[in-house]
Amino acid sequence: MPPYAPRFAILPEYPLAKIPQKKRELVARGVDVIDLGAGDADLDPPRAVVERMAQAVREPALGRYGFGMGHVPYREAVSAWMQTRFGVRADPMTEIVPLIGSKEGISHLALAYLEPGAVGIIPEPGYNAYQGGTLLGSGEPYRYALRPRTNFLVELDEIPDDVLRRTRILYLNYPNNPTAAIAPVDYLERVVRTCRERDILLVYDNAYSELAFDGYVPPSIFEIEGAREVAIEFHSLSKTYNMTGWRCGWAVSRPELANTLAKVKSFVDTGQFMAIQAAGVAALESWADFVPGNVAVFKERRDAAVSAFRQAGFECDVPRATMYLWIKLPEGVPSAPFADRLLDEEGVVVMGGSAFGAGGEGFFRISFVTSPARIAEAARRAGRLLGTMAAVGVS
Repeated sequence: MPPYAPRFAILPEYPLAKIPQKKRELVARGVDVIDLGAGDADLDPPRAVVERMAQAVREPALGRYGFGMGHVPYREAVSAWMQTRFGVRADPMTEIVPLIGSKEGISHLALAYLEPGAVGIIPEPGYNAYQGGTLLGSGEPYRYALRPRTNFLVELDEIPDDVLRRTRILYLNYPNNPTAAIAPVDYLERVVRTCRERDILLVYDNAYSELAFDGYVPPSIFEIEGAREVAIEFHSLSKTYNMTGWRCGWAVSRPELANTLAKVKSFVDTGQFMAIQAAGVAALESWADFVPGNVAVFKERRDAAVSAFRQAGFECDVPRATMYLWIKLPEGVPSAPFADRLLDEEGVVVMGGSAFGAGGEGFFRISFVTSPARIAEAARRAGRLLGTMAAVGVS
């Protein structure tokens, strides 16, 4: 067998890769497993989406190759939604790229811009697609630790000048996974200004733009002056419409950037199943009616999670967006052993902070993807384990 390419050999283990098998083994043993790991809610998509999908799979034309163009009504629906939601005009044919979920687009974009010596700035903890694209693109990752002292923001003026000179891509994700942090407008203005000055491509992952609470309305990066010159924004139907497995998303940018991503994709896929894109049209058309009720469910779960984990002895802020709590662990309790023991001994799946990179150490993430009662039970079990670990000490 030939040796691995260096870019493959340095890929870390994907944090969720082993959990499904472990969970399966525990369930087979009769363990009551509560899964707060993946951001995959136990909620239904809009009824119109399912009905349109059932109809679309019976339409032969939607079963043909979509290629890069895909289902034109999907492009048009995305364009209309961007205008309605953000006031952003995007030409459906030249400034929108249909994706097989935003993850693949984010990963593939790096192949067009990175090479040995070129830097991708990766927030850590962060979504693993950022470092996956950087490493597979033979780029050099610069990992910036997201910590409370900066409100979990990437502060570019803290990055060495020699790194910024070699930076081609900056990955940002606000509202943020896993920390649930949000980015103030003045911060985004500073980032865009620096990217313009340094000729850095700003990859803005906006997958959680619709999961926001307490009156907060996340912006598009294109609401920031000058962003159109340097940014490409990614969206997904996964979280907003409970469509994680459907794998349907898009990228928005000026034509030159959109064409670059589309060209890379033309060599690695032939487009998402157009029946799913047709269902995506139904999702976007249901936005005004469906999303407020769906967000209300997540808010109820958020409030239950904050209350339950605080009562169990943990520290956490009240997130204003996303479906996550980023929970602080006591000093001396490492995140990976805590998460491993919580699954093995208590049957609760969470993500240790270090699974998202070393910058996430000292925290763990839960997803409020199940009922308040189940979240409360998971918190009770987590608190019990924390008490055990504190009593015996952790090496």
